[in-house]
Amino acid sequence: MRVILAEDSTLLREGLVRLLAEEGHDVVAAVGDGDALVSATAAYRPDVVVTDVRMPPTHSDEGLRAALEIRRRWPETGVLVLSQYVEKRYAAELITGDGERVGYLLKDRVVQVGEFLDALERVGAGGAAFDPEVVRRLLARTTHADPLATLTAREREVLEKMAEGHTNAGIAGQLFVSASAVEKHINAIFDKLGLAHSAGYSRRVLAILRYLGS
Repeated sequence: MRVILAEDSTLLREGLVRLLAEEGHDVVAAVGDGDALVSATAAYRPDVVVTDVRMPPTHSDEGLRAALEIRRRWPETGVLVLSQYVEKRYAAELITGDGERVGYLLKDRVVQVGEFLDALERVGAGGAAFDPEVVRRLLARTTHADPLATLTAREREVLEKMAEGHTNAGIAGQLFVSASAVEKHINAIFDKLGLAHSAGYSRRVLAILRYLGS
C-alpha cells in the first residue's frame, strides 16, 4: 500500500515510517505540515494518507483541513486521521460524504501496533475505522429527547461496535452472541433510529455517525 504520513513530531513520524516499511507498505512521502501533505498527495496519489489534526504553523486544525481537502479532491484516497484528543466537530466533518476510506484514531491507539495497522488496512480497503473512545464520546452527546434513548443496553453495545467499523461477525465474536442475534439487534437499531439498512458496514457507520452528529 502506498502511504503518505503527515506528523510534525519528527520522532513519531520517523517511527511510523519505519513501522510501515517493515510491514511492507511503501511510504512515498513523510511531511510535517498540512500544505506539504496536500502537495505530496497531488504528486504521489497514495492509497492512504495518515495525518495528525494539529500541525504547524498554528497547531490548531491544519491537518484536519488538509484531510478534508484531500477527500474533496481525491475521494479515491483513504484518509486516516490521528488526534491527541476527541475532536467531536472534526469527526463529524470528516465523515461527511460516502463514509468510505476514512478513519479517526486517538494517538494512544498507535501504540497498539496491531490496532493501528488493522485500521490502516481497513481504510485502504475502502472501509472505515473509528476509535472506540471517539464513538463513545459521540454517543455521549445524546439527550433524553433523542431516539437513541430508546435503545436497550445491548443495542447500544452493538451500535458502538458498528460505529467502530466492525462487521456483524466481528460484533458477534466480541459480544459472545450469535450472528443472528446481532442481525436482530441491528434491525432494531435502524428501526428505532429511522435509518435505512445497508449491507456495507462502512455505510452503516456513516448513517449512524451522521445521525449522532445532527
